[in-house]
Amino acid sequence: MNLLYWLDPWEPSPTVVICVLTAAILYARGIRHARVSLPRQVAFWFGLVALYIALHTRLDYFFEHEFFMHRLQHLVLHHLGPFFIAWSYPGAALRAGIPFKWRQRFVGPVMRTKPIRATLDVVFHPVVAVLLFVGLIYFWLLSPIHFKAMLDWRLYRVMNWSMVIDGLMFWWLVLDPRPAPPARLAPGRRIMIVIAAIPPQILLGALIFFTPRELYPIYSICGRAFTWISPIRDQQIGGLLLWIPGSMMSVFGALIALRHWMRLSTRERLREERREMPSGAQSPAPARAH
Repeated sequence: MNLLYWLDPWEPSPTVVICVLTAAILYARGIRHARVSLPRQVAFWFGLVALYIALHTRLDYFFEHEFFMHRLQHLVLHHLGPFFIAWSYPGAALRAGIPFKWRQRFVGPVMRTKPIRATLDVVFHPVVAVLLFVGLIYFWLLSPIHFKAMLDWRLYRVMNWSMVIDGLMFWWLVLDPRPAPPARLAPGRRIMIVIAAIPPQILLGALIFFTPRELYPIYSICGRAFTWISPIRDQQIGGLLLWIPGSMMSVFGALIALRHWMRLSTRERLREERREMPSGAQSPAPARAH
C-alpha cells in the first residue's frame, strides 16, 4: 500500500474538497498581497492539511470502526487543525484573496447585515463560546446520540463539521493577537475562557476512562478495525485522548493568549510613557550631514 492508497477517501465528500480547495486558493492568492510571515504560513497549511486528512482520507474507515481513533479524529477536527489555522491569523490573507469587487458587492454587505452581526455577537460571547466548545464534545459523546451518528452518514458528517466550525470559532476568539477593540475580547478574558474549558474535558475523559462497562457498543456491533484491542481498552485510550492531549491544547492556547496579553501590555505602557514624556526631555534628532 502506497501513499495514494491512504489519500483515497473512504467516503468521498464534495463538500470537504470544495471547502478545503476554496480556503487554499484564497490563502494562496492573499499571501501575495498581504504580508504574512513564513511561520504563520506554515501554521495555516499544517492546520488545513490536518483537517483534510481527518475528513477525507482512508483513515476515515478507522475513525468509524474504533472509538479511540474516533477521538483522535475529533482531537484534530476540534483542537489541532483549527488551533493552527487560528494561530496563523489568516484573516487578512483570506480577505485579500477574495477579488475586490466581490468583497465590495457581496462579502461586506452580507457581514454588515443585522442577522449576521447578531449571530456573531451571540456565538462569540465568552460564556456561549465555552458552552459550545465543551457542550459539543459532551453532546456527541452521549451514548444514544453517538450510536445514531455513527450509523447515519448524514449525521456523522454534521457531527464532524460541527466540531470543525466550533473549533475554528473558539480558537479564533482565544488566539486573536489584536487588542480589544478590534478584537472581541480583552486578552485577560481570552485566558479565562480557555482555562474554563479545561476542567469539563478532564472530567469527561476521566469518566470514560474509569467506566468499567462498554459505553459505545456501536463499534462492536459494526466490527472493530483492531480486533486485538478489547472494547474496554479501546474506550480507555479514547478517554485518555480527551483527558490529556485535549486539555493540553487548551493549556497551550492559554499560554499563547498570555503571551499576547504581555506583548499588548508592554506596547500600551510604552505608548503611555511617550505621551507623558515632556517635549524637552525627548532626545534631539541628529544633525543632518551636508
